[in-house]
Amino acid sequence: MRRCGMTKLWVTICLIFVMIMVPGNGLEAQAVEILATVQGTVLSGTNAGLLKLSTKEGYMEIKIDSGTDTSACKVLLPDSRVSVSVSYGSDKYLHAVKITGEAQGGAVTLDTSTSATVTGTIGEKSKSDILFVNTQQGEMEIKWDSTTNINGCSILMVGKSYGITCVRGSDAYMHAVSISDMTAGGTIVNNGSTGAAGTTGGTTSPVNPAPGSQVNVSTVTVTGTVTDSTKENLLYLSTNGGVMQLVIDSNTDARSGMMLTPGNKLTVACYRGSDAYMHAASIVGVKDNAAAAELDTSSPSTVTGTVGGKSTENILYLSTSGGEMQLKLDAVRSINNCKVFVSGKKLTVTCVRGSDAYMHALDITGN
Repeated sequence: MRRCGMTKLWVTICLIFVMIMVPGNGLEAQAVEILATVQGTVLSGTNAGLLKLSTKEGYMEIKIDSGTDTSACKVLLPDSRVSVSVSYGSDKYLHAVKITGEAQGGAVTLDTSTSATVTGTIGEKSKSDILFVNTQQGEMEIKWDSTTNINGCSILMVGKSYGITCVRGSDAYMHAVSISDMTAGGTIVNNGSTGAAGTTGGTTSPVNPAPGSQVNVSTVTVTGTVTDSTKENLLYLSTNGGVMQLVIDSNTDARSGMMLTPGNKLTVACYRGSDAYMHAASIVGVKDNAAAAELDTSSPSTVTGTVGGKSTENILYLSTSGGEMQLKLDAVRSINNCKVFVSGKKLTVTCVRGSDAYMHALDITGN
């Protein structure tokens, strides 16, 4: 009886071996047997063929192929949380069998009365809650969450082009309503009216209307600090909700917030323009209310230099060929050829000495 039992065992082992080795047999499916399921955060560098994942056990590289089930995960942006079941492939790599994503956070109130569609490529700075979209008009920051319809795209990842329909949110950001795969370059198509109707915290008022015109928009007020990416026509403002990009145009009233040097604190009333960007309606900086000094206007001086990074609404630090000058801005009577001052901006300044021993700027011209 013992010999009979041993014989049956060997026969069973042989049958299993044959079933595994015979091509086309059903047990060949063991090649995609799930070894484990891992959780982690998507890292930069992930592409359509390779998932780079940061897990509590360390860094992993997992191949994505035609057999990977991504029906439960449409997003592979940096910082996105995913769960991945993996198998061991014949190429000695780990392969993703199924990728499952985590739901994004709730959305803010959205103004769906006007929308815009942009097409562009998802940039490297994109995260799990905000897309940096490179369009022909420049870089846009667009928030998205679990309410965004992404059924129109196979998978959302850095480096691919998409069409994004977006609306303004009560946090002053543009929010993605829907995203679909695209192959074209970045363009902007406007839908609805050019004005942006407010949802919360908005006030309707004319924004520096040009002679003979009336520009009424609903504005949202945000406060933050200037970042070093700021240009004369584009303010990068670091706020509690992230970095905002605010267009500075001919309608922007910057008389109370001219100095856009890094670190300066600003309060900006902004609105969504017809180009789908947020625009600055007015800018207000922090300025001291110091007592005015007596000025000696009998012998004005004219100096040329560039705006220094330490400049504030109170003092212009001007780097000249003779060194750095500190010019008070409490007596400025004219500004020509520029609306705002950014680091490195070349200026010509007419100035006079005050009774406080400071030089005071009177007339400023951009070069």
